Amino acid sequence: MNRLATAWAIFQGLLLEALPFLLIGVLIAGLARWLSPGGRWLQRLPQHPLLGPLVGAGLGFALPACECGNVPVARRLLADGAPLGTALGFLFAAPVLNPIVLASTWAAFPHQPWLLAARPLAALLLALALAAVLQQLPEGELLEPALLEERRLGQPLAVVGLLERRSGLVGAEPAATRARARPQRPSWTSVLEHSSREFLDLATLLVLGCAIAALVQTLLPRDWLLAVGSSPTLSVLSLMLLAVVVSVCSSVDAFLALGFAAQITPGALLAFLVLGPVVDLKLLGLFGVVLRPRAIALTAAASGVVVLLLGQWVNLALL
Repeated sequence: MNRLATAWAIFQGLLLEALPFLLIGVLIAGLARWLSPGGRWLQRLPQHPLLGPLVGAGLGFALPACECGNVPVARRLLADGAPLGTALGFLFAAPVLNPIVLASTWAAFPHQPWLLAARPLAALLLALALAAVLQQLPEGELLEPALLEERRLGQPLAVVGLLERRSGLVGAEPAATRARARPQRPSWTSVLEHSSREFLDLATLLVLGCAIAALVQTLLPRDWLLAVGSSPTLSVLSLMLLAVVVSVCSSVDAFLALGFAAQITPGALLAFLVLGPVVDLKLLGLFGVVLRPRAIALTAAASGVVVLLLGQWVNLALL
């Protein structure tokens, strides 16, 4: 009974922590859909493999949401035709590169200036690496099928042919006519209905992810992972696993890390603060509305390798 009560308490805490940011993300996505129907300005963002992800990461400064809230926003970017690299850069970097997370990191570690610079820099490097890796996959193998179809519908026929759209556009007006026509702004009722459905779908996945994270946390005590905190390599690996299991939002993870920062190496601390906002148990389900399972697995594997290397480098430099 004690374990069940602990799991229930952890589940409630994770869910109550994440739901407001998920709602903020859905509202931002809905507002973007209303303000810019068709998302034509997004299609003018840079396609460059380096500049695109950098621009996407920069968008995180304007959107105060954690990783849960960034998923619906990134999905809207992709659906409206934003360059793939830009949307991926936002999805992976914005959970750290936003004002709330940067302020919480400073508040938790005001006497460790290296961490205040290393966390956003490491998050940016991780986002660039993930964008570069995932863009090696064709869009058809990368994006979730419903999102891929919605994305293709929003692109001009010169880019995506009728056969690729798969949505009954054969016989539609000529491409030149469609290019001149401006997309109509949807009604508030339509936007609210769409956003409500999206929120309920994502909330269902979030509940499932929080339940899994709570059960795993209950069965795998944190003390086991913190026991190897002084080992340069094992400490990084253990804190990476802890970040995945704990599944705490990036807006408050710095305060959680403050409780055990003195027991672990600097590289392990950085690994915990960088990996968690990109890969954790509650996020894996949410990623399913953006990426295919193979792409999610590739994201998790590549993130683990990059964060392990970053943590090892920090330990070599500071220990």
